[in-house]
Order: sequence, then structure tokens, then C-alpha cells
Amino acid sequence: MSANISKATKKPANSGRTIAALLVILVAFAALAIFQGDTKLKLGLDLRGGTSVTLAPKVVNGAKVDRAAVEQAVAIIRQRVNSLGVAESEVSSQSNGDIIVSVPGNSSSRVVDLVGATAQLRFRQVLAVGTGNAATTATLSSTTTSKSGKVSSAAPTFPSGVTSALDTAFKNLDCTVAANRQGGAIDDPNQPLISCSRDGASKYILAPAEVEGSQVAKASAVLDNTNGNGWMVLLTFNGAGTSAFGKMTTRVTSLASPQNQAAIVLDGLVVSAPRINEAINSGSAQITGNFTQTDSTDLANKLKYGALPLSLSVQEINQISPTLGSDQLHAGLLAGLIGLILVVLYSLLYYRGLGLVSVGSLLVAGSITYLSFLLLGKWIGFTLTLAGIAGAIVSIGITADSFIVYFERLRDEVREGRSLRTAVATGWLRARRTILVADFVSLIAAALLYFFAVGGVRGFAFTLGLTTFVDLIVVFFFTKPFVTILSRVPFYANGGTLSGLSAKSLGVVAETGKDVL
Repeated sequence: MSANISKATKKPANSGRTIAALLVILVAFAALAIFQGDTKLKLGLDLRGGTSVTLAPKVVNGAKVDRAAVEQAVAIIRQRVNSLGVAESEVSSQSNGDIIVSVPGNSSSRVVDLVGATAQLRFRQVLAVGTGNAATTATLSSTTTSKSGKVSSAAPTFPSGVTSALDTAFKNLDCTVAANRQGGAIDDPNQPLISCSRDGASKYILAPAEVEGSQVAKASAVLDNTNGNGWMVLLTFNGAGTSAFGKMTTRVTSLASPQNQAAIVLDGLVVSAPRINEAINSGSAQITGNFTQTDSTDLANKLKYGALPLSLSVQEINQISPTLGSDQLHAGLLAGLIGLILVVLYSLLYYRGLGLVSVGSLLVAGSITYLSFLLLGKWIGFTLTLAGIAGAIVSIGITADSFIVYFERLRDEVREGRSLRTAVATGWLRARRTILVADFVSLIAAALLYFFAVGGVRGFAFTLGLTTFVDLIVVFFFTKPFVTILSRVPFYANGGTLSGLSAKSLGVVAETGKDVL
């Protein structure tokens, strides 16, 4: 008795289950969008209007605006705004040095806070501290604790470096006045600084800076679980920053209060001034200050993307009307609808019954794309613009190309005499590589455009990349399984007249019944 051993064949996937799983995922994403309240697309600046903020460089003694500094500021502001998500912001400079920042929606206050701050971060030793209001008879009051534990008042003793001029300026400073807490003050890192806390409750005399914001390598916003579940910013210094911060914290630990405090100064204001209990040589630090998630994220972004090379003042804030964009939106949607109808008509006229696969594929791709727009608008701030709509319209052609490539491979297999069920598998193997190569070329082009372009082009690139990825999902998990199911239907398997697989449709026989040469 003999036995034959043959190579095991891979069991084909169940096409019905594949399509069912895809539809279940679609329903789940739709339910998630409804649960999150994301039933409307977020529109970009050109479609729903928004806010335009004009920032002007501050000049001293009539000095000329440095164009290089302006362009550097534009690049930093663009990075900060883009860090909020795909918001389709526009950042540009004018010939007079003004910088115009336009963002979708009515968010002028956050725009000003995010882009106007110079983000000059410095760490300074605290020399003296007092209440925020202006003192009339004394620079500050301090307390001492006796060995018995009793607290008594004592005259302040300032360390060397606090001159009478600093003493007077400190006494006269009233941090309860909002105008004195605007930040952006002259902050020479080589000189002592008189500064207010952000809330105006305290004021400080600070030593020259010992660690600069430029020495921060990373900055991120994280939950502060030790402080009432608030938020804080974690900093990681580079090599020079690690050394400088370690030296400062080592020196101040042996000093009495408040000289053992290290003030974190941002744009001339003290964010926090923690007491240093031990030397910190790890190269890491944290900024706390009753931050919300938005506050900590914005601060981290300011520090992460660098300090502005110049100070800016807000000249005007304007609201941009969406009227023109609304008309363009309707025109764009109409163009997309016409293109979709033409693709459907072509598929039905040329491929007959197979055209149903085309229609189904386009419907599934459209549903996935729409749900992606909704959810990404919530998750990363994605906004749809005219450029994005153009990318979505282009995706109709990409999806059509994919099923046309497959259909033509399938028909070639049938012309060569294979049964439809066999042709579905062999044609897919031949078409799959072509589809993958074509889509990966589109993905590479979209990635290059997104990372090297600015403004609306990035929106086009993002949408093009997203819809190309959606096409891959649809062709693998819907188009191919759907054709597999149809191949089991006698109308298609036997080459029905309107199936798109008849001998006449394939060009195998002519109308007279003779073979076509």
C-alpha cells in the first residue's frame, strides 16, 4: 500500500465573514462617532471662516526689523499651530515684518497665547520673594523659626547682588496690576530680574539665568497624579543643560529660604519657584503650576519648538467670513458628485453586472472616509478644506483604478479558458501586486507633500494619503471577497448576458457566432 504526500494548501478565507467583519467595524465606528457627538465634519478656514491675528515685532529705539528673525519666527509659529493637529492654519509674513496667523473657528484667545509668546525659558535662583502688591515701607517681610518652633518676624536679609536700585524696583512693583503681568519684558539672562508670578500673588528678585530654554531637548505634557490629578510639563535637558542645572541645584540646596528656590521663568514671568531639596543631576525637571491639559500642552509645544527670536505684539484680530468658502464647498461637492456618477455609469455600462461590485466598493470607501473625517476631527483636530475635498475627489479615481485592474485581470483569466471561480483567485494574484504598487506610489507622494509642503497643500496630501489607505482596505476586504461570492452565483459563473462575463462582453465570440481573431 502506497501513500502520497503533497504540499498542504492554504485554506481560503471565508469571503462572507470578511465582508461581515468589515461592516461590523463600520457600524462600530459610526456608533462611536454618534456617541462622541461627532456627526458634523469640522471645516477649515476657507469653508467655515475663522480668526486672523496680526502680530507685529517689537522694535527698540527705531531699530530695523531683522527679516531673518521674522522668518524664523514664522517657522516656529507654524510648528506650534500645526502641533494642535491638522488645523489647516496659515502663517505668513508681510513686507513690513508683520506676521499674520489665520486659523479656523473662533479661537482668537488661544491663538494669541500660543503664537504670541516668545517662550524664553530660563532657570534663575530666587534671591528674594514677597507678596505681589507694592510695598510702602519695606521691600518684603520675612520670617524666621526659632529652635522652639515659634515663628517670628525678621528684617529681610538680601544676598550680595541685590543693589539698592533692585530693592527700589522690587518695592514699587505691583503684580496685582494686570499690565505688570503681560510678560515679554526685557529679560537679560546676564542680569538680575524683578519678576511677578503668573497669578500676581508673588514677586521676586532673581539672580542671572543659569539654564536656558535652548538647553531643553524635550518637553511633554503629562498628568500630575501627585497634585490633584492636574497637569505638568516634563523637561529633558541636553548635555550642557544637564550640567548647568546640576550645578545650580547642587549649590542652592545648602542655602536658606528663599535662596534655595529655583524660579522657572517664561517670557519674564515666574511659572513656579520650587524649593530644591537635593541636587538634580539626571537632566530632567518638571514645571507645575495648576495647569489644565490645554495649558500644559501649549506650554510644552512652545518649549519643544523653540523660542521666538523676537517679541511680538498683537495689532489686530479679525474674524474671517466663510461666505466665499461656502460657495466653493458647494461647487466642490457638486464636482465630486458628478465625477462619482460618471464613474458609476461607466462601470455599469462597461462591466454590466460586475459594476455592482464597483458601486458597492465606492459606497464602502465613501462611508469609511466620511467616518474617518468625523473621528479624526475629534482625535487630532482634522479639518476639511477645499484642498482636502480635492484629495477626496482624486480618491474616487484611485478606487476606480483598483477594481478596474482587478476586473481586467479577471476577464483575461476567463478568456484563457479558466472557470470564473479559478479566475477569481488567479486574477487576484496578478492584480494584487499592481494595486499595491500603484497605491504605495500615491502614499509616498502624499507623505512627501505632507512633510515638505505648508498650508492647504498639506491638507490635500493628508486626505490623499488617508483615502489611498482606505482604498487598500476596501479592495482587500470588500472588492475581492465580494467578487468571490459572485463567482458562486450561476448568473455570473455561467457568463450571463448582463453579467459582464459573457462571451460577447469578453470579446471571445462575435455576434455572428464566429471566433474573433
